[in-house]
Amino acid sequence: MGSERVLVIEDEEDILELVSYNLGKEGYQVTGVLSGEEGLSKALSDIPELVVLDLMLPGMDGLEVCRRLKQDTKTRGIPVVMISAKGEEADIVSGLELGADDYVTKPFSPRILVARIKAVLRRQSEEKSDELSSISTKGIAIDPGRFEVRAGDTSVTLTVTEFRILHFLARHPGWVFTRYQIVDAVKGQDYAVTDRAVDVQIVGIRKKLGEYGSLIETVRGVGYRFKD
Repeated sequence: MGSERVLVIEDEEDILELVSYNLGKEGYQVTGVLSGEEGLSKALSDIPELVVLDLMLPGMDGLEVCRRLKQDTKTRGIPVVMISAKGEEADIVSGLELGADDYVTKPFSPRILVARIKAVLRRQSEEKSDELSSISTKGIAIDPGRFEVRAGDTSVTLTVTEFRILHFLARHPGWVFTRYQIVDAVKGQDYAVTDRAVDVQIVGIRKKLGEYGSLIETVRGVGYRFKD
């Protein structure tokens, strides 16, 4: 942790310099660019471990950069931490829906940004190692190796997609995920699905879990989470 390559896309030179300096102090290899077009080109030619992306960029804005990163097979797996000005809640939600992992709002503390970046990179590393891990929590037992789910003393039969969604949410109790993030996690980003399709899957999981179905909570306007 700390030696990863980080690409910072920020058009305000003083902020770019501040972010680059603080990330460099933590041991990250930092590349800074001042425009979305240059940032996208750099990400494609020298793929980083993480992108710090300002939403309000001249020309190609941050949302378009994020969209293109997540559409390209070479860069879709790169985590993105957005920087936004206060009052841009709609853009933040749009960025999360496009696949961004986290955000900070201006003005921000460099220490907070560094902490968020560390958390995103740590979470990504942990996810790679626990995708096949068994889970037992709040009366539900999930065994990916056997493809088995038990709710209390009852065996639950789920479809492959339902199983993956339940396992994904249960691996991150308390974390709120958008429908886009859920689709990305369980199907991959080439899978064509609508928000409504995710809702239908959640309804099916809750019904099959019976009294334990309430462990999957709806966060209005955002998505879903497994109760922590």
